[in-house]
Amino acid sequence: MIDINLIRSEKEKVTEALKKRVSDISFDELLVWDEEKRKLGTKRDEMKNRRNVISKQIPQMKKENKNADEAIGEMQELGDLIAEHDKKYAELEKKIYDFLIMLPNIPDNEVPAGGKENNEVISVYGEKPNFSFSVKDHVALAKDIHLIDYERGVKIAGSGNWIYTGLGAQLEWALLNFFIDQHLKDNWQFFLLPHMLNKECGLTAGQFPKFSDDVFWLASESADEKFLLPTAETALVNVHYQEILQEEELPKKYFAFTPCYRKEAGSSRASERGTVRGHQFNKVEMVQYTSEKQSDQAFEEMLKKAENLMQQLGLHYQVSKLAADDCSAAMAKTYDIEVWIPSMGEYKEVSSVSNSRDYQARRGNMKYRDNNDEKKFMHTLNASGLATSRLLPAILEQNQQADGSVKIPKILRPYINNLEKIE
Repeated sequence: MIDINLIRSEKEKVTEALKKRVSDISFDELLVWDEEKRKLGTKRDEMKNRRNVISKQIPQMKKENKNADEAIGEMQELGDLIAEHDKKYAELEKKIYDFLIMLPNIPDNEVPAGGKENNEVISVYGEKPNFSFSVKDHVALAKDIHLIDYERGVKIAGSGNWIYTGLGAQLEWALLNFFIDQHLKDNWQFFLLPHMLNKECGLTAGQFPKFSDDVFWLASESADEKFLLPTAETALVNVHYQEILQEEELPKKYFAFTPCYRKEAGSSRASERGTVRGHQFNKVEMVQYTSEKQSDQAFEEMLKKAENLMQQLGLHYQVSKLAADDCSAAMAKTYDIEVWIPSMGEYKEVSSVSNSRDYQARRGNMKYRDNNDEKKFMHTLNASGLATSRLLPAILEQNQQADGSVKIPKILRPYINNLEKIE
């Protein structure tokens, strides 16, 4: 959530920054509500103070046998006026909250304006593989060597689902184990999280209310609405919900493995076939809680970690700086790591490394106390480390051989009985 104090003091600057990602924005009505709310608050406080004074006078008047009827009447009248001001204050507070909660984050200065057409490739690792034979796509490869059963996945769960079978399941698990081992080696704390989250988690993460229709909601007779987590980030950025940490406790470095559940699913288009996009996929997610001064260093660390995983897998990829409107609404900046899929002739995102600055922390009221005993909002960052549903297609396609077999990346072989290739 954007700090309303910043909007008050630097309205034009915030407006111009947000125009990088939204076509039209005005704070005029918001600031009218804000001014009215502050005036109401001041008047209400004055009346409360007056009521407190009178409430102390009445017993003394009675003790001195003085008529207190007028004072009692005034106190009752003040009570009615205070209640009226409380109601108006709450109404304005809700209007302001509803306005602020829908605003996306302010993009960093370095972030280009506009949508994905303005994304910038900032680095490339390795070279596109060259083949002396006719290449197969990942769907055909996975079927031919019996790694994924697409048809039975659809039969038991509907479109946008698949089943990893045999060595396919082992290869998927090898990837996840490799990622987990690497994060543990770097002394990050491992979490196994609930998959059913309450509504506040989505609000804190910045996914709600705007994108509340993109998740699977669970039918419930209680008022406690729950949804299936779309990414472990949604849970991890709520671990310190409404908490105050000490600055020396930061940074907090967490990671988790979860399936991710999303309404969006692949289509029959070649760019979304197979496991490239589905209702459920596996991902290892990293999240950091930092102080303001640690924030940029944490971003670089997480980008380096995600790239290191890709490099150990020996995959050709590129890193893109996303334009403002292509970043998630909660993020001030995002770099995507995109792996090359030869059959598609395009790169697909396997990790988004993002910094939300204090946007999520404001929504979840997550603070730290600095060395001067001043309370400040934490910064939260997240990065996939990594998602597997697009890595597997890249591994199959980039490592396919003329005889139809697929070489297993060396780093994964210890996790899969030292198998060198799948035939």
